[in-house]
Formats: sequence, C-alpha cells, structure tokens
Amino acid sequence: MFAVQANQASARAVVAQKRQVPAAKRASTVARGHSVKLPDGVSAEKLGRDVFNTTYYPKGEDVDMSRKPWVVIDAAGMRLGRMSTAAAKYLRGGNSGSYTPAFNMGVNVIVINADKVEVTGQKAQQKMYYKLGVRGKPGSMKEETYESLFARQPARVVEKAIRGMLPKNRLGRETFTHLKVYAGSDHPHAAQNPTDVTADVAASTHKDGQIVVA
Repeated sequence: MFAVQANQASARAVVAQKRQVPAAKRASTVARGHSVKLPDGVSAEKLGRDVFNTTYYPKGEDVDMSRKPWVVIDAAGMRLGRMSTAAAKYLRGGNSGSYTPAFNMGVNVIVINADKVEVTGQKAQQKMYYKLGVRGKPGSMKEETYESLFARQPARVVEKAIRGMLPKNRLGRETFTHLKVYAGSDHPHAAQNPTDVTADVAASTHKDGQIVVA
C-alpha cells in the first residue's frame, strides 16, 4: 500500500515538473498555433485580443467612388462576352490587390464603340432578351432577339451583358451605376482623364487575330 502511494506521488511530481514553463517560453505567446516573440516590455494582455490580426479590411474612404480613377475600353471588334468579363472585373475591383467581395473596390468604367462589338456563331439570331410584362396579364411579356436589340440600341446589349456578371443584390445595383456605355467613339467624361485600358483588355481576353475592326 505504501509502495503504491509512493509511486503515485512520484508520478505526480514528474507531471508537475513537465508542466512548468521556462522563463524564456513565458516571454512569448501563442497565436493561431504559432509561438510569437513579443517585444521587450510588451505583453499580449496590454495589446488586446486581436493584436496578431493584421488582415486588411477596407474602410469608408476606400470605397468612395468620387476618389476612384476612370478607365475607358474601346469595344470595337471585341467579342461581347469576353469584353464584358473584363469590364465587370474592373467594376468590381477583381484585378486589385485590395479586393473584398463585400465592398465596391472597382473603378469607373467607360465603354465606347458599343455598336461595333461582335458575337460569334448564330447568337445574333438565337440569343433572346426578355422583358417581363404586366402582372396579372398573361401574354404581356415581350421578347426580342439580339439582332433586333442591337440594331435599335447597341449600348443596351453591352449593358445587359455586363450587368449579368455583377452580384444580384444592392451592391451589384450600386456597382452598375459606375458603368457608362456609348455607341459611338465619343464620351462626355474627358474631364475625368480616363485611362485607356483597351490593350490590356484585348491581351487578357482575346487571342491574336480575334479582334477585327471593320
């Protein structure tokens, strides 16, 4: 009996000795599974709970569109879908290192020569656009082919393509207001000094020889 008690006492002593932390280790703290050395005279209790959380998160001034630059894209000869993906990325800020899905981190986008955009295959005759009719009146929904809408309002075709690539919520609706599409080569935003990114868009979305300007 006395031998069992002695063995238990020695085992508890060994465990207590292992649990003792040296002074050098007590000077460091553990954050997210890693031992981090704190500066001399600084403790984690003084710095707060999120002392090691250095993840960037945008603030109000980061999403102020009045401070954002303007870019212009010449859509002449470009494929509708390929050009729209690049324009939507600029609007959302997907090509920026500070991109955050919950905020509008993009820039103001101008698309010119929307009347010279191209589609492939039989999309001009097969692609349909629908406009919901009056509720409670069956048969009031209207439909229109791409060819008809493009001949009537070419800028509307580009707007619908880009809008379909934005979030379907308030953020997407607010982001869409920073898109300006014009059928011709002129636009009234020269005072904003827009940067021409047509070459970058063409290089990232089209192969050599795909862009043919009539």
